Amino acid sequence: MELDCGKCRLRSWHLKDVESLVRYANNRKIWLNLRDRFPHPYTRADAQNWVQIALSAKPETSFAIDMSGQAVGSIGFELRKDIERYSAEVGYWLGEKFWGQGICTSALKAATEYAMGIYHLNRIFAVPFSENLASIRVLEKAGYTKECFMRRSAFKDGRFVDQVLYTFVVDG
Repeated sequence: MELDCGKCRLRSWHLKDVESLVRYANNRKIWLNLRDRFPHPYTRADAQNWVQIALSAKPETSFAIDMSGQAVGSIGFELRKDIERYSAEVGYWLGEKFWGQGICTSALKAATEYAMGIYHLNRIFAVPFSENLASIRVLEKAGYTKECFMRRSAFKDGRFVDQVLYTFVVDG
């Protein structure tokens, strides 16, 4: 898969992405805003494992955020099942060097449009930590709507934190 997002490209992961993945993912500031399954420190073995998982997924649900041929972040979808089978959770991160340039917003807009069509979704959601104002702004600029505030709904870095539920829903 490959999509031009204007400010970046979204594409399938490649084995050659391991080095840049380690370079950009091994950052505590990034880890602090993600689920605990995202490791820190982020090692070469973690990167190799992630790329293998992404390459073997059917359907493909995780994509590299590419700048000038280099994987500098990731965006992906966790497809739901059973009664939530037309929904997916989106997650993303971007290397700190690229923050504040509108790259995540461009990537999320393109990925959302792609996912709605390819996976036949009705709803995509994200649950950023309430303190992650940059991610909240990305979601809002990409057309996501705040549905609710979830008080003390997650435990991260030794403390309970609030999350905010944002959704992108097909009208009709």
